[in-house]
Amino acid sequence: MDIFLKGNQNKMKRFGIDIDGTVTCPSTFVPYLNQSFDLNITLEDIKEYDFMPLVNVTREEFSKWFHENEPLIYSKSPLAIGAKQILNKWEKEHELYFISARGSHLLPLTKKWFVQNEIDFHHIELIGFHDKIAAAKKHEIDLFFEDKHDNAVMISEECNIPVILFNTPYNQDPIPKGVIRVDNWNVAEEWVNTWLTK
Repeated sequence: MDIFLKGNQNKMKRFGIDIDGTVTCPSTFVPYLNQSFDLNITLEDIKEYDFMPLVNVTREEFSKWFHENEPLIYSKSPLAIGAKQILNKWEKEHELYFISARGSHLLPLTKKWFVQNEIDFHHIELIGFHDKIAAAKKHEIDLFFEDKHDNAVMISEECNIPVILFNTPYNQDPIPKGVIRVDNWNVAEEWVNTWLTK
């Protein structure tokens, strides 16, 4: 890999990539919410990033449930359609830095999920909170991939880089010029290919 990188310094880019709802399917949590809270929702019913409006429990109760169930949910998360093929293609040409709000205690589980799903990576960083600006700057990210609306906007504006925002029912607020809304990984790949030729 080192030889390849040295020979392609002009073309190679460093991609910052969120995991949940971006690499994984955005409906991952739906069956768990339905089962645990006696709901009958679909992804279309999730209109904001916070699950609290959907569940009839206190925030403390939901936080406890989330903490207890996140290892199982993350270990079973299905891949977003097209993500594996495109990411593994990019891994040979660029650097893939996966930056997630997951807690750092989930790093072994997360790396195991990547290996089991045969997704290559150069770096995985679990920062434990949603603000990814510092991580994006530290790693000198050239392009970011997100599903959380305010994250996408802040990263684009603070880091002055383009951000691909994967279209979901919970991120429908308007976006600035530096944020590019896409419906799936195939559309993201088309945009990236065009961007790389500029």
